[in-house]
Amino acid sequence: MNSIAKEFLVFQIKQWKEGTFIYQEKYTRDLLKRFKMDDCKPIDTPMSTNTVLNIDENGIKADQTLCRSMIGLLLYLCASRLDITFSVCLCARFQADPKEFHLTVMKRILQYLNHTPIVEK
Repeated sequence: MNSIAKEFLVFQIKQWKEGTFIYQEKYTRDLLKRFKMDDCKPIDTPMSTNTVLNIDENGIKADQTLCRSMIGLLLYLCASRLDITFSVCLCARFQADPKEFHLTVMKRILQYLNHTPIVEK
C-alpha cells in the first residue's frame, strides 16, 4: 500500500486508495511528553461514565495555568480527534477555578490518548 504522508500546521495527512486521513500524531506525542504522560497507564475511555463534574467549591485548588494550558492544547487536538471533544469541552467549563479533581479528569483524557491509535493501516 503506497501512502503519501504530508504535514500541514501540525496536521498529518495520509492518502490511500480507500480515502484521505487527517491526524495529529506528532502533536499528540509532544502533548503527552509535555505533561509527562507519555509513559502513563493506558485507559480505554476518555472519561468514566459515572464522572460528574461540578464546581466543587471545597476541593483543593489546582494550578490554573497548567489546567488552562492543558485545555487549550487538547481543544486544538479536537480538530482531528472527535472522540475526545465532549470530555475536553466539559473540562473546559471549569478552567476559571480548576480543582485537583478536574485536573485528574484531564489527565485521564491524556491517558486515553496514549492508548488509542492515531491511524491504523
